[in-house]
Amino acid sequence: MLPGVSAVDEDREAAAVRVGVALLPADEAGALEPFYADLLAGMEERLDGAGASVVLVVVPEVADQVRAYRRWAADGLVDAVLVSDLVDADPRGAACAEAGLPAVVLGGEPGSGWVVDYDNAGAMRTAVGFLVGLGHRRLGRVSGPQRLRHTRARGEAFRSALDEAGAEGTCVEGDYGTGSGRAGTAALLDAAAPPTAIVYDNDLMALGGLEEAARRGLRVPEDLSLLAWDDSAPSRTAHPPLSVVSRDVHELGALTAEVLLGAVAGEPPQARRAPGARVVARGSTAPPPPA
Repeated sequence: MLPGVSAVDEDREAAAVRVGVALLPADEAGALEPFYADLLAGMEERLDGAGASVVLVVVPEVADQVRAYRRWAADGLVDAVLVSDLVDADPRGAACAEAGLPAVVLGGEPGSGWVVDYDNAGAMRTAVGFLVGLGHRRLGRVSGPQRLRHTRARGEAFRSALDEAGAEGTCVEGDYGTGSGRAGTAALLDAAAPPTAIVYDNDLMALGGLEEAARRGLRVPEDLSLLAWDDSAPSRTAHPPLSVVSRDVHELGALTAEVLLGAVAGEPPQARRAPGARVVARGSTAPPPPA
Protein backbone atom coordinates (compact mmCIF):
# COMPACT_ATOMS: atom_id res chain seq x y z
CA MET A 1 0.00 0.00 0.00
CA LEU A 2 1.28 3.49 -0.83
CA PRO A 3 2.02 5.81 2.14
CA GLY A 4 -1.00 7.94 3.04
CA VAL A 5 -3.41 5.96 0.81
CA SER A 6 -6.08 3.81 2.45
CA ALA A 7 -7.20 0.41 1.19
CA VAL A 8 -10.53 1.97 0.21
CA ASP A 9 -8.71 4.62 -1.85
CA GLU A 10 -6.58 2.00 -3.55
CA ASP A 11 -9.66 -0.07 -4.40
CA ARG A 12 -11.43 2.99 -5.81
CA GLU A 13 -8.43 3.97 -7.93
CA ALA A 14 -8.10 0.42 -9.23
CA ALA A 15 -11.80 0.14 -10.07
CA ALA A 16 -12.80 0.64 -13.67
CA VAL A 17 -14.66 3.82 -14.59
CA ARG A 18 -18.39 3.26 -14.88
CA VAL A 19 -20.74 5.50 -16.85
CA GLY A 20 -24.45 5.54 -16.05
CA VAL A 21 -27.08 5.81 -18.80
CA ALA A 22 -30.79 5.87 -17.89
CA LEU A 23 -32.99 5.92 -21.00
CA LEU A 24 -36.68 6.30 -21.69
CA PRO A 25 -38.35 3.73 -23.99
CA ALA A 26 -39.42 4.69 -27.52
CA ASP A 27 -42.88 3.14 -27.19
CA GLU A 28 -45.26 1.44 -24.78
CA ALA A 29 -43.61 -1.93 -25.42
CA GLY A 30 -40.42 -0.62 -23.80
CA ALA A 31 -38.30 -0.74 -26.97
CA LEU A 32 -35.26 1.50 -27.34
CA GLU A 33 -34.75 3.61 -30.42
CA PRO A 34 -32.18 2.13 -32.83
CA PHE A 35 -30.36 5.47 -32.42
CA TYR A 36 -29.43 4.52 -28.87
CA ALA A 37 -28.16 1.09 -29.88
CA ASP A 38 -25.74 2.76 -32.30
CA LEU A 39 -24.82 5.47 -29.78
CA LEU A 40 -24.09 2.92 -27.04
CA ALA A 41 -22.01 0.81 -29.43
CA GLY A 42 -19.83 3.82 -30.18
CA MET A 43 -19.57 4.72 -26.50
CA GLU A 44 -18.68 1.20 -25.43
CA GLU A 45 -16.01 0.83 -28.09
CA ARG A 46 -14.23 3.95 -26.80
CA LEU A 47 -14.85 3.14 -23.14
CA ASP A 48 -13.61 -0.44 -23.53
CA GLY A 49 -10.30 0.91 -24.78
CA ALA A 50 -10.01 2.91 -21.55
CA GLY A 51 -11.03 -0.01 -19.33
CA ALA A 52 -14.39 1.64 -18.62
CA SER A 53 -17.95 0.35 -18.93
CA VAL A 54 -21.61 1.40 -19.16
CA VAL A 55 -24.33 0.83 -16.57
CA LEU A 56 -27.63 0.95 -18.50
CA VAL A 57 -31.22 1.03 -17.26
CA VAL A 58 -34.49 1.75 -19.09
CA VAL A 59 -37.04 3.64 -16.99
CA PRO A 60 -40.52 4.99 -17.81
CA GLU A 61 -40.27 8.66 -16.77
CA VAL A 62 -37.79 11.51 -16.26
CA ALA A 63 -38.48 11.35 -12.50
CA ASP A 64 -37.25 7.74 -12.55
CA GLN A 65 -34.05 8.88 -14.25
CA VAL A 66 -33.48 11.39 -11.43
CA ARG A 67 -34.01 8.64 -8.85
CA ALA A 68 -31.52 6.42 -10.69
CA TYR A 69 -28.88 9.16 -10.68
CA ARG A 70 -29.31 9.77 -6.96
CA ARG A 71 -29.14 6.06 -6.16
CA TRP A 72 -26.05 5.58 -8.31
CA ALA A 73 -24.34 8.54 -6.62
CA ALA A 74 -25.29 7.45 -3.10
CA ASP A 75 -24.06 3.89 -3.68
CA GLY A 76 -20.97 4.89 -5.65
CA LEU A 77 -22.10 2.78 -8.60
CA VAL A 78 -21.09 5.16 -11.40
CA ASP A 79 -18.55 7.92 -11.93
CA ALA A 80 -20.52 10.05 -14.43
CA VAL A 81 -23.80 9.95 -16.31
CA LEU A 82 -25.09 10.80 -19.76
CA VAL A 83 -28.18 13.02 -19.94
CA SER A 84 -30.12 13.25 -23.23
CA ASP A 85 -33.49 14.32 -24.65
CA LEU A 86 -33.69 17.58 -22.72
CA VAL A 87 -37.06 19.06 -21.72
CA ASP A 88 -37.97 22.52 -20.42
CA ALA A 89 -37.01 23.07 -16.78
CA ASP A 90 -35.12 19.79 -16.98
CA PRO A 91 -34.41 18.57 -13.42
CA ARG A 92 -31.62 16.13 -14.24
CA GLY A 93 -28.65 18.48 -14.38
CA ALA A 94 -29.47 20.01 -11.00
CA ALA A 95 -30.04 16.56 -9.47
CA CYS A 96 -26.63 15.38 -10.66
CA ALA A 97 -24.94 18.54 -9.36
CA GLU A 98 -26.57 18.11 -5.94
CA ALA A 99 -25.36 14.50 -5.86
CA GLY A 100 -21.83 15.46 -6.92
CA LEU A 101 -22.15 13.34 -10.06
CA PRO A 102 -20.56 14.66 -13.27
CA ALA A 103 -23.13 14.80 -16.09
CA VAL A 104 -22.46 15.07 -19.82
CA VAL A 105 -25.45 16.50 -21.70
CA LEU A 106 -26.11 15.31 -25.23
CA GLY A 107 -27.64 18.21 -27.12
CA GLY A 108 -27.00 20.72 -24.34
CA GLU A 109 -26.12 24.40 -24.69
CA PRO A 110 -22.40 25.14 -25.07
CA GLY A 111 -21.09 26.86 -21.96
CA SER A 112 -23.45 24.99 -19.62
CA GLY A 113 -21.03 22.26 -18.55
CA TRP A 114 -19.88 19.06 -20.23
CA VAL A 115 -21.81 19.09 -23.49
CA VAL A 116 -21.90 17.23 -26.78
CA ASP A 117 -23.68 19.62 -29.13
CA TYR A 118 -25.67 18.51 -32.19
CA ASP A 119 -27.10 20.89 -34.81
CA ASN A 120 -30.71 19.68 -35.07
CA ALA A 121 -31.83 22.80 -36.90
CA GLY A 122 -29.11 22.47 -39.54
CA ALA A 123 -29.96 18.81 -40.06
CA MET A 124 -33.64 19.64 -40.63
CA ARG A 125 -32.74 22.35 -43.11
CA THR A 126 -30.66 19.75 -44.95
CA ALA A 127 -33.67 17.39 -45.02
CA VAL A 128 -36.05 20.03 -46.35
CA GLY A 129 -33.51 21.20 -48.91
CA PHE A 130 -33.13 17.67 -50.22
CA LEU A 131 -36.87 17.11 -50.66
CA VAL A 132 -37.46 20.55 -52.17
CA GLY A 133 -34.56 19.88 -54.51
CA LEU A 134 -36.41 16.82 -55.80
CA GLY A 135 -39.36 19.07 -56.65
CA HIS A 136 -41.63 18.56 -53.63
CA ARG A 137 -43.68 21.58 -52.59
CA ARG A 138 -46.05 20.00 -50.03
CA LEU A 139 -44.14 18.37 -47.19
CA GLY A 140 -45.33 16.60 -44.07
CA ARG A 141 -43.44 15.89 -40.88
CA VAL A 142 -44.08 13.35 -38.13
CA SER A 143 -42.19 14.80 -35.19
CA GLY A 144 -41.01 13.43 -31.89
CA PRO A 145 -42.68 14.57 -28.65
CA GLN A 146 -43.04 18.35 -28.49
CA ARG A 147 -41.86 18.40 -24.87
CA LEU A 148 -38.32 17.75 -26.13
CA ARG A 149 -36.19 20.77 -26.93
CA HIS A 150 -34.61 19.21 -29.99
CA THR A 151 -38.06 18.43 -31.43
CA ARG A 152 -38.98 22.10 -31.28
CA ALA A 153 -35.62 23.16 -32.73
CA ARG A 154 -36.27 20.89 -35.70
CA GLY A 155 -39.81 22.23 -36.00
CA GLU A 156 -38.67 25.86 -36.19
CA ALA A 157 -36.10 24.92 -38.84
CA PHE A 158 -38.74 22.93 -40.78
CA ARG A 159 -41.03 25.95 -40.97
CA SER A 160 -38.33 28.47 -41.80
CA ALA A 161 -36.76 26.26 -44.49
CA LEU A 162 -40.17 25.78 -46.13
CA ASP A 163 -40.84 29.52 -46.05
CA GLU A 164 -37.48 30.26 -47.65
CA ALA A 165 -38.18 27.69 -50.39
CA GLY A 166 -41.73 28.90 -51.07
CA ALA A 167 -43.08 25.49 -50.08
CA GLU A 168 -45.72 24.47 -47.53
CA GLY A 169 -45.79 21.87 -44.81
CA THR A 170 -47.79 20.29 -42.02
CA CYS A 171 -46.46 18.70 -38.84
CA VAL A 172 -48.10 16.10 -36.60
CA GLU A 173 -46.69 14.86 -33.30
CA GLY A 174 -45.51 11.29 -32.74
CA ASP A 175 -43.85 9.50 -29.84
CA TYR A 176 -40.95 7.78 -31.71
CA GLY A 177 -42.80 4.46 -31.86
CA THR A 178 -43.80 2.65 -35.05
CA GLY A 179 -47.51 2.96 -34.21
CA SER A 180 -47.31 6.75 -34.00
CA GLY A 181 -45.55 6.75 -37.38
CA ARG A 182 -48.52 4.91 -38.89
CA ALA A 183 -51.03 7.21 -37.20
CA GLY A 184 -49.15 10.39 -38.08
CA THR A 185 -48.82 9.33 -41.71
CA ALA A 186 -52.54 8.56 -41.87
CA ALA A 187 -53.38 12.00 -40.47
CA LEU A 188 -51.18 13.73 -43.04
CA LEU A 189 -52.51 11.70 -45.98
CA ASP A 190 -56.13 12.31 -44.94
CA ALA A 191 -55.69 16.09 -45.36
CA ALA A 192 -57.42 17.89 -48.20
CA ALA A 193 -54.04 18.56 -49.83
CA PRO A 194 -51.83 15.67 -48.66
CA PRO A 195 -48.06 15.96 -48.82
CA THR A 196 -46.03 14.36 -51.57
CA ALA A 197 -43.13 13.77 -49.16
CA ILE A 198 -42.91 13.15 -45.42
CA VAL A 199 -39.90 13.51 -43.12
CA TYR A 200 -39.87 11.60 -39.83
CA ASP A 201 -37.96 12.46 -36.66
CA ASN A 202 -36.67 8.90 -36.32
CA ASP A 203 -36.47 5.63 -38.20
CA LEU A 204 -39.14 3.65 -36.32
CA MET A 205 -41.83 6.18 -37.20
CA ALA A 206 -40.68 6.14 -40.84
CA LEU A 207 -41.09 2.36 -40.88
CA GLY A 208 -44.63 2.87 -39.58
CA GLY A 209 -45.20 5.37 -42.38
CA LEU A 210 -44.01 2.81 -44.91
CA GLU A 211 -46.56 0.34 -43.52
CA GLU A 212 -49.38 2.90 -43.74
CA ALA A 213 -48.49 3.80 -47.32
CA ALA A 214 -48.59 0.11 -48.28
CA ARG A 215 -51.94 -0.35 -46.52
CA ARG A 216 -53.38 2.44 -48.67
CA GLY A 217 -51.94 1.02 -51.86
CA LEU A 218 -49.53 3.93 -52.30
CA ARG A 219 -46.24 3.21 -54.02
CA VAL A 220 -43.07 4.48 -52.34
CA PRO A 221 -41.46 6.51 -53.85
CA GLU A 222 -43.59 6.83 -57.01
CA ASP A 223 -46.66 8.16 -55.15
CA LEU A 224 -45.11 9.28 -51.87
CA SER A 225 -41.53 9.97 -50.73
CA LEU A 226 -40.46 9.10 -47.18
CA LEU A 227 -37.33 10.42 -45.45
CA ALA A 228 -36.26 8.87 -42.14
CA TRP A 229 -33.93 10.24 -39.46
CA ASP A 230 -30.77 8.27 -38.56
CA ASP A 231 -29.18 5.56 -40.65
CA SER A 232 -30.03 2.41 -38.70
CA ALA A 233 -30.04 -1.22 -39.85
CA PRO A 234 -33.89 -1.29 -40.00
CA SER A 235 -33.77 1.70 -42.38
CA ARG A 236 -31.35 -0.07 -44.70
CA THR A 237 -33.25 -3.37 -44.75
CA ALA A 238 -36.74 -1.91 -45.28
CA HIS A 239 -38.53 -2.41 -48.60
CA PRO A 240 -37.76 -0.11 -50.23
CA PRO A 241 -34.65 0.92 -48.28
CA LEU A 242 -35.30 4.24 -46.56
CA SER A 243 -33.57 7.44 -47.52
CA VAL A 244 -32.28 8.99 -44.29
CA VAL A 245 -30.97 12.11 -42.64
CA SER A 246 -27.71 10.49 -41.63
CA ARG A 247 -25.35 11.43 -38.85
CA ASP A 248 -22.55 9.16 -37.75
CA VAL A 249 -24.18 7.98 -34.53
CA HIS A 250 -21.37 5.52 -33.81
CA GLU A 251 -18.85 8.38 -33.99
CA LEU A 252 -21.20 10.51 -31.88
CA GLY A 253 -21.07 7.76 -29.24
CA ALA A 254 -17.26 7.68 -29.31
CA LEU A 255 -17.13 11.47 -28.94
CA THR A 256 -19.60 11.33 -26.05
CA ALA A 257 -17.44 8.70 -24.33
CA GLU A 258 -14.38 10.94 -24.65
CA VAL A 259 -16.21 13.81 -22.96
CA LEU A 260 -17.46 11.47 -20.22
CA LEU A 261 -13.93 10.23 -19.56
CA GLY A 262 -12.73 13.83 -19.38
CA ALA A 263 -15.46 14.67 -16.87
CA VAL A 264 -14.46 11.72 -14.68
CA ALA A 265 -10.80 12.79 -14.89
CA GLY A 266 -11.70 16.23 -13.57
CA GLU A 267 -11.03 18.14 -16.77
CA PRO A 268 -12.67 21.59 -17.10
CA PRO A 269 -16.19 21.47 -18.60
CA GLN A 270 -16.15 21.58 -22.37
CA ALA A 271 -18.50 21.51 -25.36
CA ARG A 272 -17.76 19.29 -28.34
CA ARG A 273 -19.64 19.59 -31.64
CA ALA A 274 -20.93 16.33 -33.12
CA PRO A 275 -20.42 15.57 -36.83
CA GLY A 276 -22.91 17.24 -39.16
CA ALA A 277 -25.76 15.51 -40.99
CA ARG A 278 -26.23 14.62 -44.64
CA VAL A 279 -28.97 12.91 -46.62
CA VAL A 280 -28.31 9.38 -47.85
CA ALA A 281 -30.70 8.83 -50.77
CA ARG A 282 -32.04 5.30 -51.20
CA GLY A 283 -35.23 3.83 -52.57
CA SER A 284 -37.88 5.77 -50.64
CA THR A 285 -37.44 9.22 -52.22
CA ALA A 286 -38.00 10.48 -55.75
CA PRO A 287 -39.50 13.52 -57.50
CA PRO A 288 -43.21 14.01 -56.81
CA PRO A 289 -45.82 12.42 -59.08
CA PRO A 290 -47.13 14.57 -61.95
CA ALA A 291 -49.84 16.97 -60.85
